[in-house]
Amino acid sequence: MTMLTSRERVRCALHHQEPDRVPLFFGSSGATTIHAHGYERLKRKLGIDSPTRLMSRAMQYAHVDRRIMDLLGSDGIPLNVKAPSPSPLSRNVSEKAFVDEWGIRWELEPDGRYYSPPYQDRPLEKAGIADIENYPWPQVIHPCQYEGLAEEAKNLYEKTPYALIGNIGTTLCELIYNMRGMENWMMDLVVNQEFAHALLRKITDLRIAAIQAFLDRVGAWVDVFIMGDDMGSQHSPLISPALYRTMIKPYHKEIIAAIKAHSPAKVFFHSDGDIYPLIPDFIEAGVDLLNPVQVSATDMGDTARLKREFGKNLSFCGAIDTQWVLPYGTPDDVRKEVRRRIRDLAPGGGYICASVHCIQPDVPVENIMALFDEVKVSGNYPLKF
Repeated sequence: MTMLTSRERVRCALHHQEPDRVPLFFGSSGATTIHAHGYERLKRKLGIDSPTRLMSRAMQYAHVDRRIMDLLGSDGIPLNVKAPSPSPLSRNVSEKAFVDEWGIRWELEPDGRYYSPPYQDRPLEKAGIADIENYPWPQVIHPCQYEGLAEEAKNLYEKTPYALIGNIGTTLCELIYNMRGMENWMMDLVVNQEFAHALLRKITDLRIAAIQAFLDRVGAWVDVFIMGDDMGSQHSPLISPALYRTMIKPYHKEIIAAIKAHSPAKVFFHSDGDIYPLIPDFIEAGVDLLNPVQVSATDMGDTARLKREFGKNLSFCGAIDTQWVLPYGTPDDVRKEVRRRIRDLAPGGGYICASVHCIQPDVPVENIMALFDEVKVSGNYPLKF
């Protein structure tokens, strides 16, 4: 088969056709990149000397140097807003703490890897319905976030081979439980539903306004647009499918409709955990590409079943285990894992290979290299399994 460009390869796979090889995402989004600590080791291994930039200070997601993306074969490149939304709440507290534009305080964990909100003193912890409209929400469509963005997107589209991956941060529940506290939010969904709907309505409206502002500028060039909400634990969804359909799904559906109204981009939905019972609802809501396929979670490990049951209507991104195989396996174990997931998910297209979420600092560089090399070795179509 003729070698395709990265953009052609991704588009082909997401239209459920077999390209020249299985596409690969690395550094294409926060969920498909590498933690900054591990990135330093990877740069040294590859002999790349460049400053480390972050996609997210809280999560320490590395913005991967384009030379490394080329060396390792990534097919998608991120396109993000140029600055956080202006807010009267955001500020640096110290080297180990900051408050973001939503008013959430983040503190560096003792191991120095991630920032997390404290368990108490969330900004909406004690809020009522009246407090929602009175809250100093960030200016999500401020022009400073989009300066030069259209020019960057056009340049990447015309002068590079990559698929463009748009990401501006579109979580609902994750944002809310960081502002409200997980226990409060779980209770709201059951016994304080009027408040829950009011808060979901406000956040959804802000998200849709930001999506429209972003895609009105760059939607013609974006191939994939990222949204998500972590809806699963290790062993089950965080809430029942019935509660999801009543309380959350209508808002997810609105956001997806807004994305598709302003761009032909495929919708990438990120959710960790065991979300197997929710997958039909995600499909019905308009999700095109499910990430990260957390294979260590209870009902997500049988990727052949996921492909068999949902592969006609859904593509998959991820599935290379970051919980056990990448950190604790050998390079040969990693290669076996890559071959298994390609065998299960790649026939007929519809699969983009990536690690299950951000590659963690404890993953040996040799295992990272084995992952990307094996995609090139075993991911060529027609597949030889």
